[in-house]
Amino acid sequence: MKRSLTNEPIINSQNPPCFIAVEGPIGVGKSTLTRRLAESLGYHTLLEQAEDNPFLERFYANQRHAALSAQLFFLFQRAQQLSDLRQSDMFNQTHIADFLFQKDPLFAQITLDANELTLYKKVYEQVQVDIPTPDLVIYLQAPVKILKERIQHRGVRFEQSISGDYLEQVNNAYSEFFLSYNDSPLMIINASDIDFANNDRQYEQLLQYLLEIRGGRHYFNPTFF
Repeated sequence: MKRSLTNEPIINSQNPPCFIAVEGPIGVGKSTLTRRLAESLGYHTLLEQAEDNPFLERFYANQRHAALSAQLFFLFQRAQQLSDLRQSDMFNQTHIADFLFQKDPLFAQITLDANELTLYKKVYEQVQVDIPTPDLVIYLQAPVKILKERIQHRGVRFEQSISGDYLEQVNNAYSEFFLSYNDSPLMIINASDIDFANNDRQYEQLLQYLLEIRGGRHYFNPTFF
């Protein structure tokens, strides 16, 4: 059911991760899994507030028109959320987030032109100072066809214009980012045929796996459906 590239124990049921981040492309199920894990573990949730971004609808309608504005809004929003946690003595609490701050630049590299990207990087370098690193990152993967189906199913109006080409770019950017990611223990899950919202057996396997994981890179596949 699992494969680990290291035998060094970091996370186990006696010493669970205090800060977990769930990541992956739009429509893959980040927020759904985040909420269910938070309920099971008794953790506080830290959720990306995409609906608060006033530039997002314009971005999906015309990427070039609002790319920089949408990107900077998310950057400042995420930085503020994590800063608030640190100020509230985060290390005496347990949290699970549906985003990883350190992956923010991968969207900028897709959507911004050269001058905008230079500006973005300067801003990113300033706001990333003292941002906490998760104790565990869960990376959810799914092909574009599955992402499109899930985006259509959840029915957010302005998301319906998201193109398959854009989702392919996002998927490729995530794959490249996590190929070399080693700041935290990493669990990679192909979420194409997994339903953590409704399949309790799959979910319970994931939860048990998470509590027994060791440091390094891991691949989770349920043993039954």
